[in-house]
Amino acid sequence: MKILTLHCDYIKFRPVKKAVKKAEEIKEKEQKEIKECLVVFTAVEKSDEHARESIVKNFVENVKEIAENLKVKNIVVYPYVHLTSEPSSADFALNVLKEVEKRLSSEFKVMRAPFGWYKQFELKCKGHPLSELSRVIEAKEKGKEERKAEKEEKKAVLDKFLIITPDGTVLEEDGIEEIENDEVRKRIVSLIAYEKGEVRKERKSEELLEPLHMKIAKKLKIAEHEAVSDAGCFRFLPNGAFLKEAIRRLAWKHFVEELNCLPISTPVIIKKEDPGVLWLIEHFPERHYKVLSGKEKAQEFFLRTAGDYCSFSIHRSINVSYKNLPLALYENERDYRYEQRGELRGLYRIREFEMHNIHAVCKDENQGFDFFKEVFGKIIKTLKAIGCESDAFLFYCKSEIYKNYEPYLLELAKTYNVPVIVELLKEVSVYMAAWIDFIVFDSLNRPMEVGTAQLDFISSKKWNITFIDKDNKEKNPVIVHSGFGTERAIAAMFEIIARKDLKKATLPFWLSPVQVRVVPVSEKYLETALDIARELNDEGIRTDVDDRQLHVEKKIFEAEQEWIPYVVCIGKKEIEKEVLTVRTREKGMVEE
Repeated sequence: MKILTLHCDYIKFRPVKKAVKKAEEIKEKEQKEIKECLVVFTAVEKSDEHARESIVKNFVENVKEIAENLKVKNIVVYPYVHLTSEPSSADFALNVLKEVEKRLSSEFKVMRAPFGWYKQFELKCKGHPLSELSRVIEAKEKGKEERKAEKEEKKAVLDKFLIITPDGTVLEEDGIEEIENDEVRKRIVSLIAYEKGEVRKERKSEELLEPLHMKIAKKLKIAEHEAVSDAGCFRFLPNGAFLKEAIRRLAWKHFVEELNCLPISTPVIIKKEDPGVLWLIEHFPERHYKVLSGKEKAQEFFLRTAGDYCSFSIHRSINVSYKNLPLALYENERDYRYEQRGELRGLYRIREFEMHNIHAVCKDENQGFDFFKEVFGKIIKTLKAIGCESDAFLFYCKSEIYKNYEPYLLELAKTYNVPVIVELLKEVSVYMAAWIDFIVFDSLNRPMEVGTAQLDFISSKKWNITFIDKDNKEKNPVIVHSGFGTERAIAAMFEIIARKDLKKATLPFWLSPVQVRVVPVSEKYLETALDIARELNDEGIRTDVDDRQLHVEKKIFEAEQEWIPYVVCIGKKEIEKEVLTVRTREKGMVEE
């Protein structure tokens, strides 16, 4: 940002005509006159767009310093794009100018000249040594201590943890030792330690190990890192692509067909100018992939980190009555988050990922919580079908409203026979009133958040999302965010499978790319094998034939390595007896 300040006896200005399409709307073009003032000619620049808060703060500090030195009480913020050759977008500039006007108004009488207009102006500069100053306002590079302090300030303020056991007991943190099951107790201790941020220092070396689920994914030719892409970006091979498509169809069935969510498909490229977007990205300021357009004066975009942006935009554009709520949008989306390299972990924490997200608008807290419970039930159902049984649920809310949700949490622990860890907060760091995560622990006892549901009372106001209530007045709805990640679900599935004997491990039968392999003992039985495979495929059982000229034991061994649930051998004995010899991987035995 560049500014030119003039200490003036007076300034007069009058808007004449719009200079840009996105000029600020004004009621009338009357002349304004301000006496004994500091005029701040201001140009907001493209480089300011990545650090709005810092630019605004530094502008206010600089102008305040000049005004106090000159002992002036009147400030005129005057948009003057001619000070720069690289202006920011019009929407961003206006947003910044309005914000500096608001902040300066707490201590000064501020007039802001209309943005985006050609204006006539006349002024009389006082002509003393400090009457004409120019400054370049830049985003300050925060020092280590400042960044740490800011991070601490944004953190949720913890009150205490509660543990709800399946039998309905509610324990405080110091009562964890009362839990008899060693494995469950260790998991709860690990989860609480992660939530407190106490684990990374102690287990730094473990964070660098390749997760067990990643080893399995490579072995089964599910997924592997893509060498021509960024770190944390994976390619899914045919078996992996099959898994993802099967999960998509299951999610569609549960969320669209059963829950009546409306499907949408939206862009991954987002521009920053929208006030709702600007507010939302403050939660993840350093995690965006930036995208530059091909224009000569490039406009900056970014790849979305979540589905909120476009879902909120659609909800904002819909005129809806309270009679039609809840109204839920479902999207199977691709998102991008520039996780720090040290945070990347197999398929669990990656930079490009697939989400199944639902954003529902509800008329009030009661309807919102009803939908919250219903949609989280569908998420549990979906993940369970994939092979993800929850090890625990993690619930966050402010201490003062916990009792509203306790009956649901008691029922959740009882129904799924797992503990619910409740993180009670004095203050929340995000815009969620209540939040629940579906937790699975990996082979190193690290928690993995696989699915979530969140109750949000703030976003609808920031995005101007409204509905018409029964009194015919516009009101802001409660929003329920919910969903799960495909890659995280696959990672959790493999971590759970790995707890059993890997020699007998299988995918859920419906998710196995090949469910049956037919192995002819020799080439002369190939036609019979093909006939059997065709018959099974006609019945909807995915079957292939190993027609390679290899020894039958080698074929069976390779089928075992691929985790194929059933292997059918066809030879002389099977044809003569008209029976099938079936090798079942999960049982580790052969049956006729």
